[in-house]
Parts: sequence; C-alpha cells; structure tokens
Amino acid sequence: MPGIFCKATRPQSFNLLSGRFLLVTGALLIALLALLPIAGLLREGLFGLTHGNASLGSDGLAQVRGTLTLLLGTAGLGGLVGTANGWLLANCRFPGRRGLRIAQLLPLATPSYLLAGTLVDLGSVHGIRIHGLGWGIAVMALTTYPYVFLLSTESFSISGRRQLEACRSLGVGPWSSFRRIALPMALPAIGAGIALMGMEVANELGAVQLLGIPSLSAGILQAWQMDGDATGAVGLALITLCIVLVLLVGERWLRRRSRRWSEGVAGGESPAWTLYGGRAFVAQALSVFPPLISLGVPLTWAGINADQLANGLEPELILLTLRSLALALAATLLAGCAALLLSIAKRWSRSHWLRTVTFLAGMGYAIPGAVLALSLLLLGGPWQLSPILLLLWGYSDRFLAVNKGGIDAALERLSPSLDEAATGLGLRWPGVLKRVHFPLLRGPIVVGGLLVFVDTVKELPLTFALRPFDFDTLAVRVYQYAGDERLAAALWPALMILALGLLAASALIPRLDRDAQASPS
Repeated sequence: MPGIFCKATRPQSFNLLSGRFLLVTGALLIALLALLPIAGLLREGLFGLTHGNASLGSDGLAQVRGTLTLLLGTAGLGGLVGTANGWLLANCRFPGRRGLRIAQLLPLATPSYLLAGTLVDLGSVHGIRIHGLGWGIAVMALTTYPYVFLLSTESFSISGRRQLEACRSLGVGPWSSFRRIALPMALPAIGAGIALMGMEVANELGAVQLLGIPSLSAGILQAWQMDGDATGAVGLALITLCIVLVLLVGERWLRRRSRRWSEGVAGGESPAWTLYGGRAFVAQALSVFPPLISLGVPLTWAGINADQLANGLEPELILLTLRSLALALAATLLAGCAALLLSIAKRWSRSHWLRTVTFLAGMGYAIPGAVLALSLLLLGGPWQLSPILLLLWGYSDRFLAVNKGGIDAALERLSPSLDEAATGLGLRWPGVLKRVHFPLLRGPIVVGGLLVFVDTVKELPLTFALRPFDFDTLAVRVYQYAGDERLAAALWPALMILALGLLAASALIPRLDRDAQASPS
C-alpha cells in the first residue's frame, strides 16, 4: 500500500534477513500450496488432451446437462426469491419486518443434503415421491437464496435514493418504483449473488445423489473411486472448472459494476412504503415461507422422530463429533493463520505481482470440493501423503477465502497513518501486527474463524473423497444414513450439524440487525 514505508525503512526491507523478506516468502509459500492442486489437475488434463486420452466417462454428457439444468433452475428460482425478499425487507415497512429480515439468514444453517434427505423421508411416509430435477432446484434454491438476498437488500438500501424519492413524490407506487428504478440498479448485485449460488450448486454432492440427479460433482467421485476411470474424472473436473471460472469472472465483474452504480448516490435511508392489510399479509407470507421451509422441514422431521433420539445416543456419536470438531478446529487454525499472513503481506507490499498471487490464492472457495479432492489425490498419490494431511490441505485451501475476505476488508478500513506511525517508532511488521493490527482485527478474525469452523463441519464432497478408511464425520454419516434410508439413525448427527449451522448464521445477524435498527418498522 503506498505511503506505508518511509524512506528510512525502505533499504532495510530488501535485506534477505529482514522481516519483510520473510513475510513475502511465507506468503508466496502459502500461495504455492493453495494453487498447486489446481495446477496439477490442469497438467493432467493437458497431458490427456495432447495424448488423445481426453474423456468424460460413460455418463459425462448427462452429468454436464444435469448440472447446467440444476444451476439455471436454481438461479431462476433462488434469484426470484432472494430479490423479492431483498426489496420487501429493504424498502417496505410492515409488522414483523425486523425479525423476518434476520430470519432470511436461517437457511444458511441447513445443509442442502439434510433438507433433501428429510424431504425424501417425509415424502415416503405420506406416499409422495421426492425425486428429480424439480425437487433439486427447489432444495438448492431454498438453501442458497440468502446470497442473493444479502447482496440485493444492501443494493436496494443504498442505491437510487433520489430517484425513488422522486417516484414517491409523483405518486408512483412501490411495484412501479421497483420495476423502473430499483431493479435495474440492483441487477449487478443480484447477478453476483446468483453467481455465488451457482458455485454452491456446482459443489453439491449429497442432495443430488439423494434426489437422483446426474451431476458433475457426483460423476467425478464415481469415475475416480468406483469406475477407476481417472481420465473421465479429470475430464469432468476440467468441465466443472470451466463452469466455475465463468461464474467467478461474472461475479467479480458484477461486483465492480455494483460499486460503480453506487458511486455518487446520496447517503441515508432509502424511502419506504408502509404496507397495510392484505398487502402486509402477502409481504409477511413471502418473507416467512423460505426460512420456514428450509429450517422448519428438518425440525419437523426431528420432532416426528423424537422417540428415536434415545436410540441414537451411541458411543460412536461421541467419536464422530470429536473427529468433526478436531478437523474443524485444525482447519480453522490453518486457514486463519494463512489468511492473516496473506493479507498482511499484501498490505505491506506495493508489488502488483504479490497482490495478484494473494488474490489467486483466495479463489479456493469457488472450486467445488470434488474437483479439489481429485486434484489433491492426483498430487498426493505419488508421494503417498497421509489422507488426513490431504484433508486438512483441502479444507485450508477451500476455506481460505472465507477468512481472508473479512481481514482484507477490515485492513482496508485502517488508515495507513497507523502503520507509518508504528514504523516511525522503530517497529517492524511483527510488532505492528501484534500491537496495532491484531487488536483491531480481532472481530473479523473471530467471525471468519467461526464461519470456517462450521463450513468444515458441513463440508461433504471433500471429506467423503479424502477421509481415511473407516474415518467418518457427522456430515458423512448423515449422508450415508440418508442414502440407506436410515434417517432416524441420523437424528443426532443432523441436529448437531444444524445447531452449528445456526451458530454460523448468527455471526451475520449483528450486521443485518444494525441495518434493521437504522430503519425500524
């Protein structure tokens, strides 16, 4: 960052024994470890293409079609639900609005494979067949629409205030104002949220398997582990990477456009339309339905099978919980330390290449777990690396961006004068980090660590593919029980995952609650 280093300290920064050199070296090593698996996968793919061994396996085309159809359907339904609730809860006032605004985060607590499994079980009890793409689109939309809601409601809250005030002064109602002014200005933010939804769809394994949907994520693991078709697995992984790359580029471009839309917009609260009677009831119903279904269905299923809770308390549950917690704690620590080092290195360096490398290192969250697992198996197989080591490597790589994004945002809000004052007093980067940055970054580090912890507990494709033999976790066991139609046995593991997911969602509630308090209903 320009202006951080004064002239007296710059010559020291080029000393091979200086703290800055060690900082940059550590950041480059972390970036190398983050990018190495994908580089290995690309090398295998290019080798197959040049030697005429490229293949998508026997069901590859059906899996590509299934993933694309699921992605488009989820984008349409989830985008509609997220945008509608984003507008209603940002620009309309009706009873219960504040609580419903916070409730939109609850679907983040429900893994899609848990919602799919409980729906399948409840449907079998009542003679309803829960199967196929239609149900898959509904499940994925209900569990991922909060991405669109969070970005769209922020855009609706800050963009176009003057234009909406003009509409209101001319007697234009909320629907016409939304269609003519708010929606066009919020399209970049909505598109970015839909891209994030698409990344989750590409990563999904459990829900598509339970609902019988051919998908790339399931196809990769089937080709590699069951069919022994390494070439087909690599081909499917490369197709998945291409899809994710399009989503990632689109998400970044739309985020930049969203920021430009907001430039020069007057601050303050957006104008609000107060709804009464039937309109207020419809707004309440639209806002309560998605979280009620996504969280209410698993809780209803748990209540119906409450008599099975005593039978599910087995010693193995303790072992599964301890394994999940140990992996989650280790991944949280590794991802947190790596993210902090990358963010600090970027702040203390003015070189564009280092900024590019640290950005690329944080792209792991966009890579589906099955693709990352295959990459690590190809990379670690010849070296006979421990499955636990590969699993922790995969967790750290995939969830590095969760921690890094919050730390980067917090560092951007800190004035460079703080660093200049500290270095002027003779402190090098470890001292500045300890005395200045770390106390101010404690909140983002804790929130990011909590999200990594719970994401690790819920992660299924990566864990299922890389875990050692007879080393199950809570997520794997729920998936296995659901596949064997023994959902009653999955009650306790499912409830524990759900409780941890609610804890993760609660980490985002304070920020959303502050926004709601700024405009009380």
